[in-house]
Amino acid sequence: MKMMNNKRVCPFKEDSSLIKKINYKEHKFLKKFITEQGKIIPGYVTGVSAKYQRMLTKEIKKARNIALLPYRVDVRNY
Repeated sequence: MKMMNNKRVCPFKEDSSLIKKINYKEHKFLKKFITEQGKIIPGYVTGVSAKYQRMLTKEIKKARNIALLPYRVDVRNY
Protein backbone atom coordinates (compact mmCIF):
# COMPACT_ATOMS: atom_id res chain seq x y z
CA MET A 1 0.00 0.00 0.00
CA LYS A 2 1.18 3.46 -0.83
CA MET A 3 1.04 6.08 1.89
CA MET A 4 -0.69 9.32 1.04
CA ASN A 5 1.56 12.34 1.25
CA ASN A 6 -0.15 14.93 3.40
CA LYS A 7 2.52 17.60 3.04
CA ARG A 8 1.08 20.97 2.13
CA VAL A 9 2.13 22.71 -1.05
CA CYS A 10 3.07 26.37 -0.94
CA PRO A 11 0.26 28.39 -2.53
CA PHE A 12 2.75 30.91 -3.89
CA LYS A 13 4.70 28.22 -5.73
CA GLU A 14 1.49 26.73 -7.15
CA ASP A 15 0.15 29.97 -8.55
CA SER A 16 2.79 32.45 -9.70
CA SER A 17 0.22 35.25 -9.97
CA LEU A 18 -0.04 35.34 -6.15
CA ILE A 19 3.57 36.46 -5.84
CA LYS A 20 2.67 39.85 -7.25
CA LYS A 21 0.05 40.28 -4.52
CA ILE A 22 2.46 40.18 -1.57
CA ASN A 23 2.30 43.87 -0.84
CA TYR A 24 1.49 45.75 2.33
CA LYS A 25 -1.21 47.69 0.48
CA GLU A 26 -3.17 44.47 -0.13
CA HIS A 27 -4.40 44.25 3.47
CA LYS A 28 -7.42 42.10 2.56
CA PHE A 29 -5.09 39.46 1.14
CA LEU A 30 -2.78 39.65 4.18
CA LYS A 31 -5.72 39.11 6.56
CA LYS A 32 -5.84 35.49 5.40
CA PHE A 33 -2.53 34.90 7.18
CA ILE A 34 -3.53 36.53 10.50
CA THR A 35 -5.66 35.07 13.31
CA GLU A 36 -8.60 36.86 14.93
CA GLN A 37 -6.26 37.99 17.71
CA GLY A 38 -3.88 39.58 15.20
CA LYS A 39 -1.15 36.93 15.33
CA ILE A 40 0.67 35.85 12.19
CA ILE A 41 -0.17 32.23 11.34
CA PRO A 42 3.03 30.13 11.06
CA GLY A 43 4.12 28.62 7.78
CA TYR A 44 3.71 25.00 8.87
CA VAL A 45 0.00 25.65 9.40
CA THR A 46 -0.66 27.56 6.17
CA GLY A 47 1.77 25.56 4.05
CA VAL A 48 3.73 28.62 2.92
CA SER A 49 7.43 28.03 2.27
CA ALA A 50 10.04 29.81 4.40
CA LYS A 51 10.97 32.27 1.65
CA TYR A 52 7.41 33.48 1.20
CA GLN A 53 6.68 33.35 4.93
CA ARG A 54 9.47 35.88 5.47
CA MET A 55 8.02 38.07 2.74
CA LEU A 56 4.54 37.81 4.25
CA THR A 57 5.80 38.65 7.72
CA LYS A 58 7.65 41.70 6.46
CA GLU A 59 4.63 43.00 4.56
CA ILE A 60 2.23 42.32 7.47
CA LYS A 61 4.50 44.30 9.78
CA LYS A 62 4.59 47.18 7.29
CA ALA A 63 0.80 47.16 7.08
CA ARG A 64 0.53 47.16 10.87
CA ASN A 65 2.93 50.09 11.10
CA ILE A 66 0.72 52.32 8.97
CA ALA A 67 -2.49 51.01 10.61
CA LEU A 68 -3.91 48.94 7.75
CA LEU A 69 -3.82 45.84 9.98
CA PRO A 70 -4.20 45.63 13.78
CA TYR A 71 -1.38 44.68 16.11
CA ARG A 72 -3.96 43.00 18.30
CA VAL A 73 -7.74 42.93 18.53
CA ASP A 74 -9.50 43.92 21.70
CA VAL A 75 -12.06 41.19 22.41
CA ARG A 76 -14.10 43.50 24.62
CA ASN A 77 -15.34 45.29 21.50
CA TYR A 78 -17.18 42.20 20.28
